[in-house]
Amino acid sequence: MAASTQPFVGEIAMVGFNFPPNGWATCDGQLMPISQNTALFSLLGTYYGGDGRSTFALPNLKGSVPIGIGQGPGLSDRVLGEVSGTPNETLSFQEMPMHTHALGAGLKTGTAPNTANAVASLPAAATNTDNLYANTASATDYMAPLAVNLNPQTSVSGGNLPHNNMQPYLVVNFVIALRGVFPQRS
Repeated sequence: MAASTQPFVGEIAMVGFNFPPNGWATCDGQLMPISQNTALFSLLGTYYGGDGRSTFALPNLKGSVPIGIGQGPGLSDRVLGEVSGTPNETLSFQEMPMHTHALGAGLKTGTAPNTANAVASLPAAATNTDNLYANTASATDYMAPLAVNLNPQTSVSGGNLPHNNMQPYLVVNFVIALRGVFPQRS
């Protein structure tokens, strides 16, 4: 965009002011008439929209981050005009990393006073013994340790609301050259 050199037709630049310079247009997805912008249409086609008969669209970089065309190592192939991504995302169960939740439980111990000789003797008039009493009071019985089987479960937590998915950013104005030097293929 320097005054001494002409831009390529279709060249995109970032500027720190809020309007496109003369011969440039804002990259805001606007439809352009093919009849008045044949050179630019011959480069952009309908990659960014339009009907291809009377209109074509400029790239819309409002609220978007441009990325390079092609496929980087270990990355998906990106084609010209592709739009993707969301500013907010709600994770599903399948997207959460595998993890566990610890369930803490304290074990309390205690004593029962005078557990020796805790079985009473059989009363003389009793006829239904049903193992309620020992025959003699000298029998020694102790309380057995108590085992409790737990099947703990944690409850669902979280609010299931979308979280901000945007990287840190600084807003600038993207503009595209409507006129200039037509780029030659190398």
